[in-house]
Amino acid sequence: MDVLPKTRLWNWLGLAGLLLCAPSAWAQAQAGGRVAAVDAIRTSTHDQFVEQLAGLHRDQDHLSTDEKRHLLFLDGWEANYEGHYPEAETIFRQVIAGDGDDALGIRALALLMNNLSSQGNYAEAYAMASRAGDDLPNISDGEARYVLLANLSQMLTFAGKPDVGLKYAEMMLAATPPGYSPCQALVQKVTALEGARKLTSRSPVLLSTIDTCTADHQPVFANTVSLILVDRLLAENKQPDALAMLDRIAPAVQAAQYFPHMVDVASARARAFEQMGNSDEARRAAMQTVAMSHPGDVNEALRYAYHILYGIEKADGNTAKALDDYEHYVVQDQGYLRDANVRNAAYEAARKHFLDQKLQAEGLSKENNILRLQQALDAKAVETSRLYVVVMLLALLTIGLWSVRIKRSQLRFKWLSSRDGLTGIAHHQHFMAETGRTLKALERRGGDGCLVFLDLDHFKQVNDTHGHAIGDAVLKHTVAVCKGQLRTSDLFGRLGGEEFAMWLMDTPRLQGSVVAERIRAALAASPLVIDNLVVPFSASIGVACTDTLGYDLAALCRAADAALYRAKRMGRNRVVFDDGEPSGALSVLSARAASPGS
Repeated sequence: MDVLPKTRLWNWLGLAGLLLCAPSAWAQAQAGGRVAAVDAIRTSTHDQFVEQLAGLHRDQDHLSTDEKRHLLFLDGWEANYEGHYPEAETIFRQVIAGDGDDALGIRALALLMNNLSSQGNYAEAYAMASRAGDDLPNISDGEARYVLLANLSQMLTFAGKPDVGLKYAEMMLAATPPGYSPCQALVQKVTALEGARKLTSRSPVLLSTIDTCTADHQPVFANTVSLILVDRLLAENKQPDALAMLDRIAPAVQAAQYFPHMVDVASARARAFEQMGNSDEARRAAMQTVAMSHPGDVNEALRYAYHILYGIEKADGNTAKALDDYEHYVVQDQGYLRDANVRNAAYEAARKHFLDQKLQAEGLSKENNILRLQQALDAKAVETSRLYVVVMLLALLTIGLWSVRIKRSQLRFKWLSSRDGLTGIAHHQHFMAETGRTLKALERRGGDGCLVFLDLDHFKQVNDTHGHAIGDAVLKHTVAVCKGQLRTSDLFGRLGGEEFAMWLMDTPRLQGSVVAERIRAALAASPLVIDNLVVPFSASIGVACTDTLGYDLAALCRAADAALYRAKRMGRNRVVFDDGEPSGALSVLSARAASPGS
């Protein structure tokens, strides 16, 4: 089983957003009253918080207007904590729209951003985050600035920008108001470091954050970072230590009753036992993960659980059950891919929108400056020498801007000359040239690499049945699905027609087998849907690796091409390596689960 993927930390970020901004003793003293006292114990003694919240509702007729608004905010917080996101969203919008304490409105805004992300409404969430980042320099109130920094840290880490998220976490730590625990800022820092893959099980910041949150009576935060430590231990093959940590935090997780943590504990146990070869315990923990989940849930815990169950049932020879578990695994895996694509697209769209707005505002400001200058020159005709200087400067600026524009156009044309006109990826000549260049560098340091040739099955039938426009759409869809499975360092090109190639740098044969199989399964599970038309398709894949063929590009190409055509002859929709064998039982079993018409 593979180690913890980068995306798994989003469950922890969701918790950080849900619990951030618990008021300090200072804030409680400022607000005063019974409602603020209940607010202060949300994350330390949650069971008492729920009990006292009910008491506030019984006595709400005696509360002031501001206290009632504060009570409404606490209702939204608890709904968010329990996973009732639509109800919490409605409440937070009411708090933001109401009159009263601005700090409370900012806290509601921060939680609303996290709530929208939890519901998959990334466009509005990132639009709010962009506005918050734009307004940050104008925020002078210490507590409000702290809240916005926390939100910006988690949202940018969630958008796949952990280095920027880490910067905001460091700013949040430095801006912690008097009387606040550093626990929450440290949690933001740890999650950003985990997103950037900069943590090990021995990282001092990871261990000290657990101690700090535990000492400050923040058990849910301590559990959050402890689960990150568990995943680091599993990634380092320290399964006994991981299980010991899970046993240590299990009572606290059970007492807090925070659903994502309970599911994550079961999932982590399943992974630990599976890595240790204890199939019975792994199956029991994986089935517990599935039983705890709700219909329609798509998350990393379920993805792990179904993958483990599939592997166990396949090893036991339970083909039908293995196929059923594999189908559930594909649903979870594809659900994650769709969510990641939507999340990244929403972030980029929001960022571009606000950059455009900022540039437009700057442009209007420059136009106003020119108008004022023209008025001054009209009023002072005697100062023609100054006008001459201004005109010359504007001319030089124009020349400079056009020079930059021409240079950028040249660079863009150079980039376009290496791209395939239909799909936007590298064309045949550029792919081979770049692969040859990186192959020489790989040979000098003795690394491993895999060359993957991919050809769509029965593509001519797609063109003959649906037309070339649909065929072109299938090719573009194939590129989009494959990109979702590749790293940024991998090379991806179109060799011609329906044939593609991928060069996987620093990839040994076993890892190449996993990548090729994931690409094949993703394509088989992702038919093109356009104008109520569903076009299923599959691909045959041939793989050649340097560990058996060396570093000669021509030899690798011949071997990958030969393996590809062996895959075609063996029935298509499968992966075959340069030794003539399929990539393993996973490929054969997956091919049987695919659509017969692919």
